[in-house]
Amino acid sequence: MAESLRVEVQGHGVVEVQPPATFAEVAAKLALQDALAVEVDERVLDLSAKVLGPCRARFLTFADEAGLEVFRHSSAHLMAQAVLSLFPSAKPTIGPVVEEGFYYDFDAKPFTPEDLARIEARMAEIVQADLKLERLELSREQALEIFADNPYKCEMIRELPEGSISAYRQGDFIDLCRGPHVPRTGVLRAFKLTKVAGAYWRGDARNAQLQRIYGISFPDQGQLDEYLRRMEQARERDHRRIGQEMDLFSFHEEGQGFPFWHHKGMVLRNVIVDYWREAHRRYGYQEIQTPMILNETLWHTSGHWEHYRKNMYFTTIDDVPHAIKPMNCPGGLLVYKNRLHSYREFPLRVAELGLVHRHELSGVLHGLFRVRAFTQDDAHIFCTPAQFRSVVEETITLMFEIYNTFGFKEVAVELSTRPTEGTIGSDENWALAESGLEDALRAKGIAYKVNPGDGAFYGPKIDFHIRDCMGRSWQCGTIQVDFSMPERFGATYDAEDGTRKTPVMIHRALLGSLERFIGILSEQYAGRVPLWLNPVGVKVLPVADRFAEYAQKVANTLVA
Repeated sequence: MAESLRVEVQGHGVVEVQPPATFAEVAAKLALQDALAVEVDERVLDLSAKVLGPCRARFLTFADEAGLEVFRHSSAHLMAQAVLSLFPSAKPTIGPVVEEGFYYDFDAKPFTPEDLARIEARMAEIVQADLKLERLELSREQALEIFADNPYKCEMIRELPEGSISAYRQGDFIDLCRGPHVPRTGVLRAFKLTKVAGAYWRGDARNAQLQRIYGISFPDQGQLDEYLRRMEQARERDHRRIGQEMDLFSFHEEGQGFPFWHHKGMVLRNVIVDYWREAHRRYGYQEIQTPMILNETLWHTSGHWEHYRKNMYFTTIDDVPHAIKPMNCPGGLLVYKNRLHSYREFPLRVAELGLVHRHELSGVLHGLFRVRAFTQDDAHIFCTPAQFRSVVEETITLMFEIYNTFGFKEVAVELSTRPTEGTIGSDENWALAESGLEDALRAKGIAYKVNPGDGAFYGPKIDFHIRDCMGRSWQCGTIQVDFSMPERFGATYDAEDGTRKTPVMIHRALLGSLERFIGILSEQYAGRVPLWLNPVGVKVLPVADRFAEYAQKVANTLVA
């Protein structure tokens, strides 16, 4: 008899199994009926994966982020199987998990609301059948043969590195996928297909147009019902409707993605800006303004040309290529370089409410939440390496003060580290920046989540997510460390030892953008804006024409 294998299960102690046991058997021994997948040595695996040796394991449920992702990715496969059974000519492409559920893109005729109802009904039948999800390991030739009638899958297969290619089978449906997945379709009990949208293969408008079906799923109907209730509440609070009713802003075909601010919207906006400026004065910030259009060479220097060009707009002035700025930082560096600086000035806090433009596909534009022109409440703080941590701590304090003023009490914090490719700057500077941000968060006693590889191309960052009254999370604030851009621009200061050194540059936004933040506030307050923010704080109503003159005097007094 083979020697038993010891599996140390988080929260449950040690379980011994006989090879060739699977993790499903380990879960069964512990009566973990809600287990969806298992994490072993930082890898998430199917429950059907074999126990290959002594190990530490953590079983994942829907309550775990990784477990939720497995559940909803399996839900996307469930939907794709239902679509193909009803529309055999449809070509499935990709079906990832997104923040609000999942989607799957199909090369197919446009789907109607009636089609969605039929797809949901077929999904329910597949769930009832409780089909087993089975992982397949294929050679490239086998994979190309299985997906021979799907050019999208074949394209992806040909791009995969040499070695085994994984796919998953449930009943008569097979999909190319790295997994992992839930063990059976029967656990995918509660779901709703929420909408259909257009998309392009690989997000490129030059490629085939696809039909994207979005969905949401939960382990039980109660959770789904609660989600749908919140979504209905969100529709009632839609900032686009509120903006029209309160006469704050509008959008027009003549400028898609560019908001038009009305008088009352400007009153609200200016109150926010006045408060923002007052807070920044208290924290020692200077305010600047930089041009909207700058020479193309600047964007080569900054690195945006290489890393961000596809999101930029361009024009030509006097036969010289120029770009409309997508970010404020390069202009801020030009202001910094306009004169010599000493360490005695540091930390030098420079803020800018800068109007930036970024190209977005028309299909993703969404009211004030996703626009092509917006005002960023930027700041760039120049400091010495020794001041770096204290500057970050001070910025965090300001961040929470402002969120608290607007009524946002729940703030989740995430630390994003260096991406695996496409970055600028030395390994030493990246390590220094990452450790400095982490030290600042710990010093402030703030709980945070680490997002490996999700930093900006020029440095790591801390993101701040506010939670609104409907439980939705909005990423607004960010603190980003940049050792690289000052070097690229040749920005320096006279150090205490008499040498010329490169400053640390901290990019920072609090509200994110005025437009998006006003959209969030509109939905948070459901149009019932606090008096200090309300563009119509008081109305004076004469009860008869003979009181109109006096009413006007009262109104004039209030305005004064």
